[in-house]
Amino acid sequence: MTKLPPLVAIIGPTAVGKTEISIHIAEQLNGEIVSADSRLLYRGMDIGTAKPSPEDRARVPHHLIDVTEPENPWSLGLFRRAAHEAIEAIHLRGRLPFLVGGTGQYVLAILEGWSPPPKSDDPDVRSELENFASAHGSQALHERLADIDPDTASRIDHRNVRRVVRALEIYHVTGFPPSQQRIVQPPPFRVLRVGLSLPRSELYARIDARIDAMLETGLVKEVEGLLARGLPPDLPAMTAIGYRQIAGYLQGVISLDEAVRQMRRATRQFVRRQSNWFKADDPHIHWFEARQGVEESIEGLVRTWLGENGD
Repeated sequence: MTKLPPLVAIIGPTAVGKTEISIHIAEQLNGEIVSADSRLLYRGMDIGTAKPSPEDRARVPHHLIDVTEPENPWSLGLFRRAAHEAIEAIHLRGRLPFLVGGTGQYVLAILEGWSPPPKSDDPDVRSELENFASAHGSQALHERLADIDPDTASRIDHRNVRRVVRALEIYHVTGFPPSQQRIVQPPPFRVLRVGLSLPRSELYARIDARIDAMLETGLVKEVEGLLARGLPPDLPAMTAIGYRQIAGYLQGVISLDEAVRQMRRATRQFVRRQSNWFKADDPHIHWFEARQGVEESIEGLVRTWLGENGD
């Protein structure tokens, strides 16, 4: 029986330290990093996404960062194909791929072999759902999803109307909730899952510090430039945390202080949703607190795992 090639996944909530820790470990283990963060795909969206710096990317090769324009969003299916191609190419170079990110849907699409469910070919369905959201609000549309599929609803922010509409479309096409529509095929590699965590209070403090740093390094100017390019604020990429709120400030809808307050709150909500994807009691995840020196412990685990599997 042919032995499957290895893949190390480093996962966890936003701001926990995945970028620096994964780069350090990949440097030590002849690795390359495949991003599983939906926000890092877009060129020109650097500060608000906490994108790895050019210096970081010079230390270790990174993949699936800056691969499309904000006007051309990627589907889950497109990401999945590109990630598989990147992982295969890393294996062919004799190096170790690291899948790193906090977008749960993207991570599990790779680790569990998800295939995207069918799309609706009926534009009237999408129009009806979008019109309902416009007339009654995103929360009301989200409640329709929660009625038929509470599991999927718990993973989607009600303000992400595009994803809520997509989930309801799947139900309309198939008659089954989206959570039951995941077609799973074993991935073509064996996986070691490494989770990074911190107590919630510490994580929130890191989030606040990160937001402050984003503002100090030019987030407002970055969003201003994107709007000046003609990107509409309701573009999917522009609805990411930070971009949505700063766009509201620049359009005079809210004050800068209110935009920052909303950013902090939305990021905390996002962390709570991430915990639905990466559960603390998941027996498949080796959890580590993201403390100083944790890199050596994780590196030891990876080396042991590779040795046990004959790599």
